[in-house]
Amino acid sequence: MSVVEKIREVEAEMARTQKNKATAYHLGTLKAKLAKLRRELLTPKGGGGGAAEVGFDVAKTGVARIGFVGFPSVGKSTLMSKLTGTFSAVAEYEFTTLTTVPGVLHYKGAKIQMLDLPGIIEGAKDGRGRGRQVIAVARTCSLIYIVLDVLKPLTHKRIIERELEGFGVRLNQKPPNISLRKKDKGGISITAMSPLTHMDNDAIKAILGEYKMHNVDLVFRCDATADDLIDVIEGNRIYVPCVYVLNKIDQLTIEELDLIYKIPHAVPVSGHHEWNFDDLLEMSWKYLDLVRIYTKPKGQLPDYTAPVVLRSTRRTVEDFCNNIHKGIMNQFKCALVWGASCKHNPQRVGKDHVLEDEDVVQIIKKI
Repeated sequence: MSVVEKIREVEAEMARTQKNKATAYHLGTLKAKLAKLRRELLTPKGGGGGAAEVGFDVAKTGVARIGFVGFPSVGKSTLMSKLTGTFSAVAEYEFTTLTTVPGVLHYKGAKIQMLDLPGIIEGAKDGRGRGRQVIAVARTCSLIYIVLDVLKPLTHKRIIERELEGFGVRLNQKPPNISLRKKDKGGISITAMSPLTHMDNDAIKAILGEYKMHNVDLVFRCDATADDLIDVIEGNRIYVPCVYVLNKIDQLTIEELDLIYKIPHAVPVSGHHEWNFDDLLEMSWKYLDLVRIYTKPKGQLPDYTAPVVLRSTRRTVEDFCNNIHKGIMNQFKCALVWGASCKHNPQRVGKDHVLEDEDVVQIIKKI
């Protein structure tokens, strides 16, 4: 029996099983089996995930990477061309884009790479079409645009989310606050810092047993589900922010547009007419969580034309210096900083000082 057939068999058994306290142990075991089979399918023996195939492996450039994911003919290539000025083949038939087409967007002083990915089809997570390669590239992105036809957004949205989730991509989620530590002996120790309403100790032990984990310390700091626990055990999940780009709004009435605006994490646009691109870019900047830091040479005014753009998680003075040149820290004495991160302007700080958006920094070197 092939892996895909085994997956279908497990999914069918899960669908037949009623969800209640008595079946929690069995369902936990089935979910763990399914996760292991998906891992086996998507990372087959003797090879990688497929992203290195010609036309899919694109070198990273810029401070962030945005990937366009969606069904064929929803307007991904048109959006890409209008946002970046990069030519991506556009036509009135499906699967016009057959490889990854890279482009660069310059926004707020940041150089952001954009990737127009081929359209995926339902069943991509199970290896249908070129879905495996497409989603493997999507896993490397800092932000994902799920591009949807505004006339059927929710139907396509659910299918694409399911395909990405099957490949270990978690959209607009944070990693579950679960600590798991393996040990040599002592059995299973479960500590819940908050009530667990989705699973009991039997279900937890069933999942651990499927992974042959019989000596572990588990600490739950959230109301976790069985899927959350499996994600932590698998350890290969990717947590990516996502913006749902609802394209072709020129075909809607004002009343319909008001309803579309209520969809979370969504921005309605018209790629053809370039409508609402400002809102799309502003939301993208917010989800990428980037900060701009301006340089100030000694005795000169700050350079506001070319900011140093850093990820929000790596924005100390040391990160700022290393972004300019790795050798600066060898001569670093201190820095003068003006902006929101300071108690007074300017403030003399060390290399561990955390910078805020639009701070101004002057580096002082050792004499």
